[in-house]
Amino acid sequence: MRSAVQPSLKKSKFKKGDQVQVISGKSKGRTGEVLRIDLKRSLVFVKDCSVQMRHTKPRRQGESGGIIPQEGAIHFSNVLQLCETCSRGVRKLCKKPAECRYNKKK
Repeated sequence: MRSAVQPSLKKSKFKKGDQVQVISGKSKGRTGEVLRIDLKRSLVFVKDCSVQMRHTKPRRQGESGGIIPQEGAIHFSNVLQLCETCSRGVRKLCKKPAECRYNKKK
């Protein structure tokens, strides 16, 4: 008999609406907004990044089918949060803009 306790989901440092930068894959270097997150598979869907074409049939009368572009999934490890002050992907966000260590390197 199985227990009623469900396994806990993984945590994510990303939230819906965050600005992120893609660091690997075919969309490398692009920035965008997080549309949704899949915690079970550790995936992020970023607006206008990793766009795939979906071929759809018309399901109802009057509905048009065709090729529809949609965002594909990107793994958590291939995405970094975007720092607002220096506008680049960082592993750890700065609390105060004056303390941004990435601006000091320039």
